[in-house]
Amino acid sequence: MNTDILLAVTAGILLLTGLIGTVMPILPGVPLAWAGLLTAHFCKITATPLYILIITGITALTVTILDSLLQPYITKKAGGSKKAVLGATIGLIASLFLGPLFIIIGPFIGAFIGELIQDPDSPSKAIKAAVGSLFGFLIGTGIKMICVISYIWIFLFELLSK
Repeated sequence: MNTDILLAVTAGILLLTGLIGTVMPILPGVPLAWAGLLTAHFCKITATPLYILIITGITALTVTILDSLLQPYITKKAGGSKKAVLGATIGLIASLFLGPLFIIIGPFIGAFIGELIQDPDSPSKAIKAAVGSLFGFLIGTGIKMICVISYIWIFLFELLSK
């Protein structure tokens, strides 16, 4: 098999795995997608220019850091305690075993339970923290998806323009 074809296919697989990783918390979606662009850089069929790699690499790092900080920040801004943030994280991890629908519901339920443990007399505060957690998760996921979809677009543009 031609090395360029192998590199292009590998880049495409990494990009698609990165797209899946935007909603599956166990996969680092944006870094995987960027690794796809890096792989494409070494392929004559899809040779992604170096300046694009640098810009997308900085973007990948920024988005990855932002995503890890966003959900806890918004949960706290919504009035959630550290236990709500911890509960959201536990809910997210538990959701991996329960199916795709629970990836959205898990952090919400986890934050709700965590906040109820912190303050059992305030279910309305727990709901606010859970909504904040859900909102942070959805914003983070949206930002990651936009980033990875733009990486896929760059790859396809380079592939189809050759």
